Amino acid sequence: MRILSIAMFLLAISAQSFAQNASIEKEIKELSKAKWQWMADKNVDKLEALFDDRSKFVHMSGSWRKERELEIIETGSIWYKDADVHDVAVEVFGDDTAIVWNRITLTAHVRGNDVTNEFTVTEFYKKEGEDWKLLDLTFSKVRDTHEIEH
Repeated sequence: MRILSIAMFLLAISAQSFAQNASIEKEIKELSKAKWQWMADKNVDKLEALFDDRSKFVHMSGSWRKERELEIIETGSIWYKDADVHDVAVEVFGDDTAIVWNRITLTAHVRGNDVTNEFTVTEFYKKEGEDWKLLDLTFSKVRDTHEIEH
């Protein structure tokens, strides 16, 4: 009887953890999707609140911190016109850390030209209080046949 009680307790904890992870996954997917729209809309106010003060951004042409990324978006140096998201994978660590992989076709306006590239974009999020903060966003150029392993 005692073993059955312990097994039931462990099963209940596992189910609760799985449900919590699924909820965090859904929340992070929605936040990531909103981020792409805010970038397209050049909504630096929303992005400023999302990006951690120590966040880093890695692009094909270089890497920089939050202030530079916001400046680039606000001035339109890079205008993320459309991120067509083909696939999303989320991995949750505990209840305060998540990694997102987006496979996208990005149409951006760069140096006076519209360009389209295939990327897998990796995003790291950390929960601070009630809010998720983006710590890192890295673009990796890939072939259009690239798949994210789930």
